[in-house]
Amino acid sequence: MDTDRLTAWVTLITLFALILLDVGVRVAALIIVPRNRRPQTAMAWLLAIFFIPYLGILFFLLFGSARLPKSRRRKQYEINEYILETTEGIDLVRKDPTWPTWLEPLVELNRELGAMPLVGGNSARMWKENQEAFDAMAAEIRRAKRVVHVEFYILSLDDSTRDFFEALAEARARGVKVRVLLDHLGNAQYPGFRRTKRFLTDAGIEWHLMLPLQPLKGRFQRPDLRNHRKLLVVDGEVGFTGSANVIETPYQKKKNHKRGLHWKDYWVRFEGPVVAGIDAIFVTDWYSETDELLVREAAPVRLSGDGHLDCQVVPSGPGFPGENNLRLFNSLVYNAQRRIILVSPYFVPDDSMLYAVTTAAQSGLHVELFVSEIGDQFMVYHAQRSYYEALLKAGVKIYLYPAPTILHAKHMTFDDEVAIIGSSNMDMRSFTLDLEISVMVHGEPFLSQLREVEDSYRAVSRELTLEEWDKRSSGVRVVDNLMRLTAGLQ
Repeated sequence: MDTDRLTAWVTLITLFALILLDVGVRVAALIIVPRNRRPQTAMAWLLAIFFIPYLGILFFLLFGSARLPKSRRRKQYEINEYILETTEGIDLVRKDPTWPTWLEPLVELNRELGAMPLVGGNSARMWKENQEAFDAMAAEIRRAKRVVHVEFYILSLDDSTRDFFEALAEARARGVKVRVLLDHLGNAQYPGFRRTKRFLTDAGIEWHLMLPLQPLKGRFQRPDLRNHRKLLVVDGEVGFTGSANVIETPYQKKKNHKRGLHWKDYWVRFEGPVVAGIDAIFVTDWYSETDELLVREAAPVRLSGDGHLDCQVVPSGPGFPGENNLRLFNSLVYNAQRRIILVSPYFVPDDSMLYAVTTAAQSGLHVELFVSEIGDQFMVYHAQRSYYEALLKAGVKIYLYPAPTILHAKHMTFDDEVAIIGSSNMDMRSFTLDLEISVMVHGEPFLSQLREVEDSYRAVSRELTLEEWDKRSSGVRVVDNLMRLTAGLQ
């Protein structure tokens, strides 16, 4: 056989092998990718693998699993038992005649999925301005006598947050035990990361990175699984949670300062038995990152204020296979009887949530959605916009909070019965990929205050109409719909 013929045969065999490999990869993808994934997410991965096969496969290997390492899932199971053993206040829940009949199954659902029971005897105060919330937290830290637990997705030292950090240092100097958790990749992108770590270390504060991406140290998981929780607990008596990160409102970015962008959040201070539930989230994450299971260090629960609120902490994230927050949100939407108000900076629902919200509106309920007029994340912003047409046609009222503010608050109300506040967005990332904290609150005093916050948003926002939305350009429609295809991966 001459050289040319041999070359031809080798080329033919190689080509045939590559075709077989390509077909095999695609067939394998069709079998493997949809397994235990929602159809939207599976379809997004399949499109990536089919259109950019080699990069698609690489990205799938890096980002395809939404599960935390096995050791962390085991710790979550262990800590659930701890939560049950240390819960107080269940007997303080007031099931009076006004108690909605549909609430009991939701409480049991949350308890089954997240181990946290509903507890009564709580009071709350809220802030809708970031700096006021920072000042309130700093003041509370300065009153600490025993222990301060700090956990934030982004915790960064700058001019706006310096007093908060100085309060932590002062607490540590007078002998208070101060523990700090901050997300690794969430903070690494900001200029303040190094000076924050240096400040905490110099102050003698014990701090750890959450979900660190340190493969050389054997610490590796899907890179975009992040701990998105935000909370502060002081002496086990006072707990804060909400949507705010501890960072200046333009997020230390020159482009944001140049555009005049700033973020607007919502923050709540709790007293009562619910604080133990918020602290249990910190204990869980501290155990996951350090292998140290904290014993109870705080004084017995102290009730103060009106004490009329029933609260249930709902943790969610990759450590919980049941998508706790999504199940709760959907259940509340379906059980509402009159009015639903949703506030979320990132509204990228899966099919179940889209159907729940549109079904509620089509059933005659008053449904409002507050989002920002502008976006800070290109893909998420355009994916979110792709849902507006379906929402508007169903009768959902969409209010656009005006630029240059990013409305970053995350809360919702259902009738005059139940509110949800916390760190969770209403998007597939928060449902599946991010560790979140939500608090379900039942009680008129809290709902009344939150209605005033909603009214303040409505007073400055403009309503988006279907007529206006239909006039958007074809180019914008294309971009929105293309980004929607990536929604399951964002």
